[in-house]
Amino acid sequence: MFFLCRNPGAPIWYGDGFLSVIIDSHAHVFPDKIAEKATESIGDFYSIPMDLDGSVGTLLKLSEAYGVSRFLIQSVATTPQQVCSINDFIAGTVRQYPEKFIGFGALHPDFENLEQEIDRICSLGLKGVKLHPDFQKFEADSAAAMRLYAAMEGKLPLLIHAGDKRYGYSHPKRIAHILDAFPKLDVIAAHFGGWSQWNEAQKWLEGKRVWVDTSSSLYELSPERARELISCFGEDYVLFGTDYPMWRVNEELERFYALGLSEEVQEKILHKNVERLLHL
Repeated sequence: MFFLCRNPGAPIWYGDGFLSVIIDSHAHVFPDKIAEKATESIGDFYSIPMDLDGSVGTLLKLSEAYGVSRFLIQSVATTPQQVCSINDFIAGTVRQYPEKFIGFGALHPDFENLEQEIDRICSLGLKGVKLHPDFQKFEADSAAAMRLYAAMEGKLPLLIHAGDKRYGYSHPKRIAHILDAFPKLDVIAAHFGGWSQWNEAQKWLEGKRVWVDTSSSLYELSPERARELISCFGEDYVLFGTDYPMWRVNEELERFYALGLSEEVQEKILHKNVERLLHL
């Protein structure tokens, strides 16, 4: 049993009055002047109606309304020219709201000064890097991408979009190649390792040292299948994520609690695993 308290400013309670710390480990944010346009582009890409605007302000309101402790925020550089400005924006947002946001930086395989920018990402206090091969139009295991991972290994975790049956850029097989080539790189394969390709994700990634998140998956998966994937990847390696502005945090929490996991496993996925991964 669980219920969500929807009064503004009220935290989320479930079970018999137990209060959980909640970290949303997958949220996209954009500067106000482009947030609505960027969000519309995401909706068009996935043919999903979007009723959120992708702004920092809206995310803060959702946090207040539904008791989310912190968000891992990031954005995607669709061109190399966007890398530095995105990293400055994310770092600035984290500095403005340090108690609420954890930041991941952006990179692009065609960015010229990778090692220099990786060092700058670290100096900005960002905790990792986000890549989206489908948006950025590169094969996740291409030679250029592999050079990027080599520069990151041992320095920053990688959050990478995984899976899309319409394209081959981020197929779970490519994610497996990354894991095999860079055993010291902490990789979060988003969307349970393969959005719309969960069988392939299980085939290629089961048994490997990989983290996954729940974002943009629970709306499509049955509770039984979601529990199978949690078991497949291991309860200690699954992170809760909403993919804001794709989904509202209350919707994703309802889907998550409906899985019927034990309180111990819920706590791991909602915050303990990401705290361990990022040393929070």
